[in-house]
Amino acid sequence: MSRSAGIVGLPNVGKSTLFNALTGAGAEAANYPFCTIEPNVGIAAVPDPRLDALAALFRPEKTTPAVFRFVDIAGLVEGASRGEGLGNQFLHHIREVDAILHVVRAFDDPNVTHVFGSVDPVRDIDVIETELILADLETVGRRLERTARQAKSGDEAAKKALEGLERLKAHLDAGRPARTFPAGEEEQALLRELFLLSQKPVLYIANVDEASYLDGTPTSHVRAIEARAEAEGAEVIVLSAALEAELRALPPEERSAYLAAYGLEETALDRVIRSAYRLLGWRTFFTAGEKEVRAWTIPAGARAPEAGGVIHSDFERGFIRAEVVAYDDLLRAGSLARARELGLVRLEGKDYVVQDGDVITFRFNV
Repeated sequence: MSRSAGIVGLPNVGKSTLFNALTGAGAEAANYPFCTIEPNVGIAAVPDPRLDALAALFRPEKTTPAVFRFVDIAGLVEGASRGEGLGNQFLHHIREVDAILHVVRAFDDPNVTHVFGSVDPVRDIDVIETELILADLETVGRRLERTARQAKSGDEAAKKALEGLERLKAHLDAGRPARTFPAGEEEQALLRELFLLSQKPVLYIANVDEASYLDGTPTSHVRAIEARAEAEGAEVIVLSAALEAELRALPPEERSAYLAAYGLEETALDRVIRSAYRLLGWRTFFTAGEKEVRAWTIPAGARAPEAGGVIHSDFERGFIRAEVVAYDDLLRAGSLARARELGLVRLEGKDYVVQDGDVITFRFNV
C-alpha cells in the first residue's frame, strides 16, 4: 500500500535529519531555513518481532517486512496559507500525505538557528496548526458559498449540509483543528469530501538533544509538548534526531551494543515507525512458506478477499477461501503442519475480517 506520512515542522527543527535516520535516504540537512524545497521520499521497514519469529520457524529463502513511506516536506513559516515562504509547496505536499509527523524543536542550542530566534514549542506548534486551519477555512468557505446557493433553491440535502458546514467553520474559526471536530455520521461524510489539512492524524515528535534523551527526564519543553498533545488526544515520541542519525550509521552489532549500554531495548525510530503505522489504522497479516515469509499491510476492517488483493489482484478476483491461523497459535504449535493437526487452522470465507497477526494461505481460481 502506498499511503504515507509527511514529516512537517518549522524550518530547521530536524525534519531532514529525522527523515535520513528513518529511511537512510541521504537528504540534505543543514543549519539554515528551507534546506528542503522539493519533498524527499523514502521507505522504512516496519520493525515487527513477529516477522523474525516466523522467519526462524520457516527458514525461508527471503524475509520481507511491511514498509512505510515517509515524505520530508519543506519547512513552513507564518503566512504559508497566503503563499509566504514555501507555503504553496508545503500545503500542496501535505495534502498528498495521509498523516502528519510534526517535528517540534525541544532543545536549546545557540549554534542552531531558530526562525523566531527562541525556542517555544507551543508557539511553534501553533504556527503550523494555524496555517493548516487557515487553509482549511478557505476550503470550507468555498464549499459554504456553493451549498448556501443550493439550499436557497430548496435542496433539502444542501440545507442539512449547510448546518454541518457552519458548525465546522465555527470550530475552525475558534482555532481548533478539524480532527477535533465532533462530527456526526453525515458530517463525517462531509469531512471525507473536503480533504482538510487539519483533519489529518498527527504524531508529535519532540526533538531533544542527546544528553536530555539519554537522561530520560522530561525537560520543560517536552512537558509543554506533551500537555498540548494530551489536550487533543495525540501521541508524543521523544527522541534525539541527531543521535538516531548517528545510530543509523553504525553497523547493527555496534548499534545493539550502544543501546544495551544505555539500557535501551530499541531505537526511538522503531517506535516512530510503529506509532505512525498505528496512526493510520493499519493492520499486518503474514504469508509464510519455504520461499518467503512476508508481512502485508491492510486497513483495519479489511475482509479476506481485500487482503488477498494486496498480494495480487487475482487473489481477490478469484477468491475461494482463506486458510487462517493466528500468529500466537502457530508459534505455540511450532509448525504449520502441527497447527493443522491441532485444529488451529481455520477455513474462512469472503466475509472474514482479517485480524492483526493472522497467517494466511489464500485459495483462489481465475
